[in-house]
Amino acid sequence: MARFYKLDVQPTLFGEWAVVREWGRIGRGGTVRSIAYDTMGAAEKARDRQWEIKSRRGYKASLLRV
Repeated sequence: MARFYKLDVQPTLFGEWAVVREWGRIGRGGTVRSIAYDTMGAAEKARDRQWEIKSRRGYKASLLRV
């Protein structure tokens, strides 16, 4: 089964930074979750930790933007 996992750091409306995760099957709508952090650095660090976990499970980086 072809799956995707997307990680992004985005500013929130309240002056925080959020790690936004989206995952699911390719060709279908995915599940979206976000976790807010006080600083951009903390959010980027959390995103990088999450990517390490997913890359160990076989996910590959893609620079494809739609």
